Amino acid sequence: MIARTVSASLSAVAAAFGSALCCGGPFIAAFVGTSAAGLSSFMLPYRPLFILAAVGALWMGYNVLEKEEAKACEIGAPCADPKVRRRMKYTLWVATGVAVFFGLNPLINRIFF
Repeated sequence: MIARTVSASLSAVAAAFGSALCCGGPFIAAFVGTSAAGLSSFMLPYRPLFILAAVGALWMGYNVLEKEEAKACEIGAPCADPKVRRRMKYTLWVATGVAVFFGLNPLINRIFF
């Protein structure tokens, strides 16, 4: 069960970064010193799909974590350790923050830049 939670968390982070490629990607590429003018125009049509993938992966991660929490873990299982549970919840919250930030990146750019 822990493997599903970890894979859901990692897929949520990957989907968050994927959804950011059309808007955050050129900024990151410019920060590194490369040109990414073509990257935003290439990824723009797929942006809604990446955002849906991020939301779906986050939803799946929270559901798996909630189901694990609802049922009793056997002693010695990773889900019984409070440190591991806290780390899983923290990872999902970080992934949610990354997804929200990069999902709202075009709006943030219009407001502040």
